[in-house]
Amino acid sequence: MARLSFRQMQETDFEAVIELGNKVHGENYLTPENLADFYARGQTECGRNLHWLAYADDELVGIRITFAPNQWPVDQHCTPEKWPFSADELCYFKCSAVDPDFQGGGVGKSLLMHSIIEAQGAGCLGGLAHIWKQSPNNSAFEYFSRCGGELIAEHQNRWLQSSLDEGYYCPVCDGDCYCTAAEMLLRF
Repeated sequence: MARLSFRQMQETDFEAVIELGNKVHGENYLTPENLADFYARGQTECGRNLHWLAYADDELVGIRITFAPNQWPVDQHCTPEKWPFSADELCYFKCSAVDPDFQGGGVGKSLLMHSIIEAQGAGCLGGLAHIWKQSPNNSAFEYFSRCGGELIAEHQNRWLQSSLDEGYYCPVCDGDCYCTAAEMLLRF
């Protein structure tokens, strides 16, 4: 049985993070350009790094990318009037990916808990996420719900612009993405 370990992501991890993220979410979901931007967004003003990685022995098997407060856009796919906290009290859970061979074993939840602890240390009262409703067997929604996520709203075509403008290839839609996002909030 592989020994699991967790640590914060560093810039030297980008190549492996991109490979795993694209394996799980589809081609061009993560790129060197967007991952560098995402990495910067996960660094808090008080010096905390909200991004976490999971390893089985020396193999990367899970990633959690989390943005710090005020480092993510409140856009048309957000419903702030339904949030119990202001955006500057919320981190944003951007992305989670667990290698298919390790799914269902608690890797994703452990990564989330590590990010929550760092976010709490930065003063966050909760975290917002847009959960992929079309994930296989709707597992992303079920996982985030089991972790305490509350459904705020659903947003059609959440990743369509990424597929049209940034080259994201949705594995479910076989190209341009018409998937629905569940806007969910997790209170700490």
